[in-house]
Amino acid sequence: MYEEKEFHETRAAVPDEPDAAEGAPQGAAGAAGSGVIDTARRLLGGDRVLWVIIISLMIISVLVVYSSTAKMAYNARSASTTAEFLRSQLFLLALCTIAIFVVHRINSQTYRRFTNLLFGVSLLLTLVVYFTGQTTNSAARWISVLGFQFQPSEMLKLTIVMYLANQLAKRQSTIRTLQIVPSLKFWTWMRPKQKRIWREGGFPIFLPIVLSCVVILPAHTSSAVLVFVLSLAMLYIGRVRWREIFRIISWAVVGLAFVAVLGLGRSHTAHGRISTWIDLWTSSQTEKPIDELSDTERSMIAIYNGGILGRGAGQSAVRVEMTHPESDYAFAFFVEEYGIGIAMVLVALYVWIFFRAIEIFERCPKKFPAMLSLGIALLITGQALLHIMVTVNIIPETGQTLPMISRGGSSLLFTSIGLGMILSVSRQTEEGSHGDDN
Repeated sequence: MYEEKEFHETRAAVPDEPDAAEGAPQGAAGAAGSGVIDTARRLLGGDRVLWVIIISLMIISVLVVYSSTAKMAYNARSASTTAEFLRSQLFLLALCTIAIFVVHRINSQTYRRFTNLLFGVSLLLTLVVYFTGQTTNSAARWISVLGFQFQPSEMLKLTIVMYLANQLAKRQSTIRTLQIVPSLKFWTWMRPKQKRIWREGGFPIFLPIVLSCVVILPAHTSSAVLVFVLSLAMLYIGRVRWREIFRIISWAVVGLAFVAVLGLGRSHTAHGRISTWIDLWTSSQTEKPIDELSDTERSMIAIYNGGILGRGAGQSAVRVEMTHPESDYAFAFFVEEYGIGIAMVLVALYVWIFFRAIEIFERCPKKFPAMLSLGIALLITGQALLHIMVTVNIIPETGQTLPMISRGGSSLLFTSIGLGMILSVSRQTEEGSHGDDN
């Protein structure tokens, strides 16, 4: 993907400043206006288009959460109103805006310095949640820290990208010959060659991928699959040989077979969702009451009802029947109210994040920040596409939220931090301030 000795050495030339005679602001008013613009550019550094995308997604999030939480309002236990849910979402978005601003001003060297620590903490918290966390739908996913509840798995998704970007960046000079996957024949691991593989690539790269998937799998199978696929993508970005990637896939096949045979974790839930998905595609469907339909069937009804133009804001008919219209099926609910036309704009925003990250990746002269920005964009865009494919029954139900749109503090916070990191890399590339890191 790029040469070993040069990692995007060439950078786009910065255009010369316009001459005063060519339209420079004149007078005190022009100077004041120019000063405001310059101040805004200094504060909101990085890719301007990405800033616009982030703001657009936040606005859509407010619309979706406010309307979709109508079924949650005035419930018997909390007597909450949609206005209270809206205030909660606005408060979260305000915190996330602050997080994006703060993170995008931090040098990528700082991320790199704390990558191993953050990855270790996220692994530990994801493991601890099984013993002390809150259980929902037969799965322990939330943990309370300083009075706040969050999902450690959301943190782990982000930190595995940071960790792999760091490890792969340090090994670019030898990556084409590096072996990172030990043999499946575990009885050979004490031989000198296998020991060397474990030391050079197994422990620093392969084992962390395995641990990340293993600790997430019991509570959230689809997140484990997402982390695995994302890790493979990071290895590809980091120029790991295809032979090593295929070896990891072979390990995964063996591991999944082992989990399925023994019925570990939520394998029964996953099996049920796959069976439901297959049944919807292969069996002739008869007319059933809406309360007997699966959430995926209800989401497809919502999309059908929405059509091209939608039913209008606040006019969703299926939201009261869906289990989690504000999170797991936010896209279907959005289509029902605003139509397929505007929904395609939403899809384009996620795809646009990925293409902006590709441009940042190509312009960044340093290995770690370049791989970090593209990896985070893959995480956000990939999760969004998974969510959308579930709503139209292309894949079985996953429970993945729609990044920056679905109601949920953990996903919103760590997605915002990830976007802040991409903006940071973009800002440093523009300023030429990446320092001496790889």
